[in-house]
Amino acid sequence: MSKIKAPKGAPYARILGVGGYRPVRVVPNEVILEKIDSSDEWIRSRSGIQTRHWANDDETVAAMSIEASGKAIADAGINADQIGAVVVSTVSHFSQTPAVATEIADKLGTNKAAAFDISAGCAGFGYGLTLAKGMVVEGSAEYVLVIGVERLSDLTDLEDRATAFLFGDGAGAVVVGPSQEPHIGPTVWGSEGDKSGTIKQTVPWDRFLAQSRIRSSEGTPTGDVSELPLDSKGEIKFPAITQEGQAVFRWAVFEMAKIAKEALDVAGLSPDDLDVFIPHQANERIIDSMVKTLKLPEHVMVARDVRTTGNTSAASIPLAMERLLATGEAKSGDTALVIGFGAGLAYAATVVTLP
Repeated sequence: MSKIKAPKGAPYARILGVGGYRPVRVVPNEVILEKIDSSDEWIRSRSGIQTRHWANDDETVAAMSIEASGKAIADAGINADQIGAVVVSTVSHFSQTPAVATEIADKLGTNKAAAFDISAGCAGFGYGLTLAKGMVVEGSAEYVLVIGVERLSDLTDLEDRATAFLFGDGAGAVVVGPSQEPHIGPTVWGSEGDKSGTIKQTVPWDRFLAQSRIRSSEGTPTGDVSELPLDSKGEIKFPAITQEGQAVFRWAVFEMAKIAKEALDVAGLSPDDLDVFIPHQANERIIDSMVKTLKLPEHVMVARDVRTTGNTSAASIPLAMERLLATGEAKSGDTALVIGFGAGLAYAATVVTLP
């Protein structure tokens, strides 16, 4: 039997740089209220969201990713051609193939870097970070670019009172590279597929496309459309993200607090050791409840980027990280607990040293 040569990677990995991109257009709650029966006070009290960013036509998933990645690469102090792999987490790149990561890698000027997309919803950044750490330690890439990017405005039903105000667009990126000391802790991750129906796409693409193509001469959809959402004109609505709000809230507050605590435990840390808490920016009420359940000390800075950015799914953690560092609310070298959770229901939590 032939002996396979052992890989030679770095002893450990760490986040070396971070960058973010928020679309130019800022959308206040007043715009959302044009199509739903609600109020600014209700939206703020239920979610904490005041504004969100929505992408223009030229602010594509790739374009936003390239902007965020350029900042992360510069922050890491390396050149793009040193990137050995590009991992993109997104649910809003509508072309099934090729992966948008390949376009991003090319336009950034990487030297034929490995590039692929992953789909893990709001937990996607944590999944990508874990893969990147493994590549650096294994030796398959010295530097890995991890991107969380979404154009959730494309998947928002503006007539749905429960979700119309939640989602925003943007991209966040980090560069993961070698380290002589551990600066990314073990990942606690998993999924609860029996609850996957609590956050989902309203209509699968195959059903939407089939019903969009099959129409009578009068333009009325034919076939069974009884389970498909229709707009006020009787047209099939474009697929959107929907969720069972209360079920998701309870799961996030109680179950994800346990996962966050487990991530601290496996890293050998306690809440007192933390400087920063960066949870997925889903809802400020969820964030507040997790802080209380985890009994975080007052000195721990808590990311609340959701107030002005909304829920950006896979992009929310790196965007929040970038903002905390840019504003001086957190600093390089701080110890941060990060946790993403959402559709699947998938989750990932770890402790990192901020770049």
